Amino acid sequence: MTEPANDSRSDRSSTGNNRNRRLVFACVGVVGMMLAASYAAVPLYDLFCRVTGYGGTTQQADTGADHVGKRMVTVQFDANVARGMPWEFKPVQREIKLLTGETGIAFYRATNNTDRTIVGTATFNVTPLKVGYYFNKIECFCFTEQVLAPGQSVDMPVQFFVDPEMEDDRNADEVKLITLSYTFFERPPEQAASSTIQMSAVQQ
Repeated sequence: MTEPANDSRSDRSSTGNNRNRRLVFACVGVVGMMLAASYAAVPLYDLFCRVTGYGGTTQQADTGADHVGKRMVTVQFDANVARGMPWEFKPVQREIKLLTGETGIAFYRATNNTDRTIVGTATFNVTPLKVGYYFNKIECFCFTEQVLAPGQSVDMPVQFFVDPEMEDDRNADEVKLITLSYTFFERPPEQAASSTIQMSAVQQ
């Protein structure tokens, strides 16, 4: 009479093990899909930011605005260097006042005060974040390698305009001050060496 009970317990144990294995496989599958989605989300998120201006991402324009608006705005310029980046980096001018739709140009100056050649690249953002959609850059040094020899300085231009359509956005009614901020990062040594070699080859 005890053998059927043992068989019953064995069947239940086998069924439980099968359920546990299915649960493990399901969890692994979910984790795999989440990882895949996270990798896909990076370019999608970047595209979303560029289209919407979310997170202070600006727009890129080939030419200036087709008309000038009526609102006067002040664009302030901010400069930062990442930890470990030994450059001196600052805006040549602190701010510019201009009408929406009017093209402005500003300069940032970077100086390498070290005794070695350094390659740097800059990232940027605009605040308030909600006006990133309306801030258009015609010319910019962001994401472009800047190679500075020891003691060398360079003035880098940024040409821009604020889209007059911002005047129709009720959420931006109070915006009179916009800050354009850049942060310079040093390229990794191996990438910096490659860039320096390429620059020397071009100069020759």
